[in-house]
Amino acid sequence: MTVAANETQAPAGKPAGKEGVFQRLYVGTGAFDIVGKRKRAYVIFGVVVLVCLASIVFRGFNLGIDFTGGTRVSLPAQGANGEISIAQVEEAFTETLDLEPAAVQTVGTGDAATIQIRSEALDNEQVTTLKAALFDRFQPENAQGEPSERSISDSAVSASWGGEISQQALIALLVFLVLVTIFLALYFERWMAVAAIVALFHDIIVTAGVYSLVGFEVSPATVIGLLTILGFSLYDTVVVFDKVKENTRGLLGLTRRTYAEAANLALNQTLMRSINTSLIAVLPVLGLLVVGVGLLGVGTLQDLALVQLTGIIAGVLSSIVLATPILVDLKMREPKFQQQAARVRARRENLARKAAERETSSSPAEVAQVTEIDDDLPATDDEALDEELRQERAMAAASSVPARNPKSAEAQQRRGKPTGKHPGRPSGKRRR
Repeated sequence: MTVAANETQAPAGKPAGKEGVFQRLYVGTGAFDIVGKRKRAYVIFGVVVLVCLASIVFRGFNLGIDFTGGTRVSLPAQGANGEISIAQVEEAFTETLDLEPAAVQTVGTGDAATIQIRSEALDNEQVTTLKAALFDRFQPENAQGEPSERSISDSAVSASWGGEISQQALIALLVFLVLVTIFLALYFERWMAVAAIVALFHDIIVTAGVYSLVGFEVSPATVIGLLTILGFSLYDTVVVFDKVKENTRGLLGLTRRTYAEAANLALNQTLMRSINTSLIAVLPVLGLLVVGVGLLGVGTLQDLALVQLTGIIAGVLSSIVLATPILVDLKMREPKFQQQAARVRARRENLARKAAERETSSSPAEVAQVTEIDDDLPATDDEALDEELRQERAMAAASSVPARNPKSAEAQQRRGKPTGKHPGRPSGKRRR
């Protein structure tokens, strides 16, 4: 029954192996030892982060023309010969200029749909040649439904605009991190703030690393999506920390659970909620990918949906498997929590010794001590926390020798109170 200070213990009751996974998720009594297996999670998260960092450093990002500068050419998606496809436009661009376009995508739907071509910076002669070739091949129509070369427009994009977006996003990120750290430190405590910021940096690195590995183009929509997922990740972490704070209130005066075990119980109690929240958040993002990109072919939604999908998944995993375990390691460095964990170990060793003695002894007094081992502890309304105490008392009840009840007749007689169905009267009083 001995448990290390940095390990967790599933609550007593029905063995976890005999329960279904969904039942354990729904009940949330601590059957999943997430904190106790945190070292394995650290290794997995560490490998993922290193791979993402290596891709960012050596592979880099596929920056769009909004960050590198270039030329954008737009033409209506409807021509005199019918609807114009992206593949046809790419072929015309390559044959005309002997260059590969950076991106070709459809924007909008219906009569307002247009095809946008983004490429490296083109000079005036190249732009004029390209517009003439596109008009000759597709005869794009204007708003009046008539073929017109003026329906093809072009614009030059400066790299400074993308740099300004990046600068503003970086400033917003720094301000966000500072405000979040102050809030968590004041509302919770400093170690919770540190753990939440570590999980937040994990989400940023993983999301950026996935973009680097996949090779998707980084656009302003990507930056907006990255800033959006930070709030979602932090929200889930705060919910878990709030439950940890509730479970560990007054823990230093108790000897039933260590801080690691109380934190693990909080994770199990909020696990189903985190899963439901993430599923509800992922479904609309999947809708953007399937409908927006797959059916409508809107490339801009692809950039936004990928960063949000990656960020949501990374944020949920870090809130559950990373933030709270880091918090436990930081808290267990404090002497007061180490001492409390030592008292928990001593109590459990005492219970194990008493149970062994009960099996070899028939003394009523020794059996009765097992039932009173926790009578001096404060009561709690947490059923999962009380289950351990009920199991300990059940050990004595299983013996052939009846366990002593503090409120039994013997205890009442020692206090000078009447017992039985026809109680006697206290001495020193006369019956009138």
